[in-house]
Amino acid sequence: MAAKINLIFSFLNWIIKDNQQYQDLDRVYLQNRLLALVGGADVAEVVAETADEPIALANALVDYAIGQQQITDDQSSRDILEAQLLDFITPLPSEVNQHFWKIYHQDSAQAATDYFYQLSTRNDYVKTSQIAKNIKYEVATDYGNLEITINLAKPEKDPKAIAAAAKMAPATYPACQLCVENEGYLGRANYPARSNHRIVRFDLNGQTWGFQYSPYAYFNEHCIFLDTVHEPMHINRQTFANLFTILSLFPHYMAGSNADLPIVGGSMLSHEHYQGGGHKFAMMKAPIDHEFAWAKYPDVKFGTVKWPMSVIRLMGTDQATLINAATEVLDAWRGYSDASQSIQAFAADGTPHHTVTPIASKNDDGDYQLDLVLRDNQTSAEYPDGIFHPHQDVQHIKRENIGLIEVMGLAILPARLLTELREVEKYLLQQPNEIAAYHKTWADQLAAKYQGQLTTDNVENIVQQEVGHVFARVLEDAGVFKRTANGQAAFRKFITAMQAD
Repeated sequence: MAAKINLIFSFLNWIIKDNQQYQDLDRVYLQNRLLALVGGADVAEVVAETADEPIALANALVDYAIGQQQITDDQSSRDILEAQLLDFITPLPSEVNQHFWKIYHQDSAQAATDYFYQLSTRNDYVKTSQIAKNIKYEVATDYGNLEITINLAKPEKDPKAIAAAAKMAPATYPACQLCVENEGYLGRANYPARSNHRIVRFDLNGQTWGFQYSPYAYFNEHCIFLDTVHEPMHINRQTFANLFTILSLFPHYMAGSNADLPIVGGSMLSHEHYQGGGHKFAMMKAPIDHEFAWAKYPDVKFGTVKWPMSVIRLMGTDQATLINAATEVLDAWRGYSDASQSIQAFAADGTPHHTVTPIASKNDDGDYQLDLVLRDNQTSAEYPDGIFHPHQDVQHIKRENIGLIEVMGLAILPARLLTELREVEKYLLQQPNEIAAYHKTWADQLAAKYQGQLTTDNVENIVQQEVGHVFARVLEDAGVFKRTANGQAAFRKFITAMQAD
């Protein structure tokens, strides 16, 4: 039988060990703070089976609080209390910032981010146990190895929390989930708990910005750089300058921005932010398939990238020159139309259709690499979701916007596919199944392609590989100049026009 321990005494040991703001003299004060949160009348009564890590102890205390009817048993209430408890082992924002920059200047940028990332995982702000539930694999394609993720990390909406949120008055604070005001925010039924959230402040070309990690990270050390002012996303010259400054501050990370227009942008267009991290995406490794020179910029190497989307790569050692060149590419694209490719720069009322998704990094030679992915957010009667958006025949796999992460070759697919693809496998094996109607055409194509080859041993792998090929098609749909002889000739026509401006 597992040993019983006193949860509060055990958790107190971690608080005093991990958070230098507290000392042993603070024990009585802290145990009473904890009792107030979990609902115990006597600290001696708060016991459970052995739990020896702070996150496990915090969750055992949450279970105790539910048993005491201190909180209701729904995901939102659990998350709010867990974050409150783990806030005790998290240093104050001022201490986190001071320690981060002390490490940064005395050791290295990577040592500083290592400290901050470990802090963010140790206090369960970055949900590593949830992230581990995601299904991840790679698929070899003509464009390199694309990465596939079926996103199971974010918990499903709890019906109790949905019902409670429906009764709540509309809230305007914080203005969005990227605002600096989230640091230490309690949370509510329709808004995530942030008591244990910390943001590192830094100067970005004269403006105060914040640096944090993503709670449900999609890749290694997935981080967010956010403006401390709540203002909409925009792509311009300053964007390129900001991305290069971030690279200078954190040279071991890449940094990129979602586009600033709906359909081709990300899901958070209301707040200026960039994303980064310690991952090398397939697009960043993809080779140049057409190199070209621009006389105005002799020190910059240019080329189009062998990638399903339309990418212009700039490489060089001087940030200012790269910023100037990138701005010219952006300006040229914003005003460019080509009816033969269904490319139109402006709507009839003057609304712009064109922007770029920029990604900055350092390549293996130590040079700066800036990939500019051309985007067009038009719709049409044939493609009401977007001409350069996943078309309807692939939306059974992916119908959401193609943002920064997916542009680079990492698919973030919905949790529904976990069960739906199993039914596809049963269908292919001619077993009783409940295949979704929108998968049936694709499944019939797979049955014909693999006729006589499908077995219980290989069907899962085959379906996974074919999902990867659908994702490659998704990216091809989002490409403005198609990977055809005609499309690539049109791409080079744009490059010529860009250089003539």
